[in-house]
Amino acid sequence: MGLCLVSIILTTFNRMAFLPETVESIFAQDYKNFELLIIDDGSKDKTLEVIHSYLPIVKYIRHLENKGVSTARNTGIRNSRGQFICFIDSDDLWKKKKLSSQVSFFSKNPHYSICYTNEIWLKNGIWMNQRDKHKKYSGSIFEKLLPLCLISPSSIMLKRKVFDQVGVFDESFPACEDYDLWLRIGCCYSIGYLEDRLIIKRGGHKDQLSQRFIGLDKLRIKALLKIFFSSQLTSSQSEAVVKELDQKCQIYSQGCLKHDKLEEGMFFSRLPRMIQNAPGTSILDSPYFSQFNLREEGQ
Repeated sequence: MGLCLVSIILTTFNRMAFLPETVESIFAQDYKNFELLIIDDGSKDKTLEVIHSYLPIVKYIRHLENKGVSTARNTGIRNSRGQFICFIDSDDLWKKKKLSSQVSFFSKNPHYSICYTNEIWLKNGIWMNQRDKHKKYSGSIFEKLLPLCLISPSSIMLKRKVFDQVGVFDESFPACEDYDLWLRIGCCYSIGYLEDRLIIKRGGHKDQLSQRFIGLDKLRIKALLKIFFSSQLTSSQSEAVVKELDQKCQIYSQGCLKHDKLEEGMFFSRLPRMIQNAPGTSILDSPYFSQFNLREEGQ
């Protein structure tokens, strides 16, 4: 296991200020058998100048236009060679033993195909404490993944074969693409967890997806509908999805009604009952999903 190649996929868009420290945290790993792919998703800043000093040690792929984080990560997956795959956001950092700890975990637990680690939160330069709802779990944790995106992409390591079964990132998701993928993985795989805080998540800047966009709840609802209609769930998993869907739909519906979007509010209010008798495509093809576009705040 010590000789296994790990493919690291770093996606970036106009993050030249963060990139050097992030890349250096990768090269500081005590596990050295890795390839680093940097996917530049149409940056208009001086990202190329920053990366130039790392060439040809890293594999650099540039999209001419910004296509979104899902497309960028999928580009990395297609062009990678490793048995194991990791992702790192361009504003995050890794601790020195991140890769070696996860490779060691797989060596000791060969029945696992995916594992993630604990994390440190740094917001606007201030260390943040995690709340109870962010508690991490190991094993068959599908139901634990439903309320929120529990797993940070920067903390994950998984075997390439997982994508062969569940697919890659859904490129129709401009955000919450990781939530969608973890649901597809969690319903059929046990997920390992390392308690050590091996990544640092830097937050609070305006270009984070969670800061830039409104309407994220609708994307989570879409992900829940997808997994519900996938025919992959056990009866207990389906019941858990319906329960979570009901909670999210009621919250989103109330927000719509508060902003005088009465028709949309009524649709989401009725949606949990509709799914019991309607084909999945008829719901996901409704204007609220088929014409789904997040708009940036202030626009």
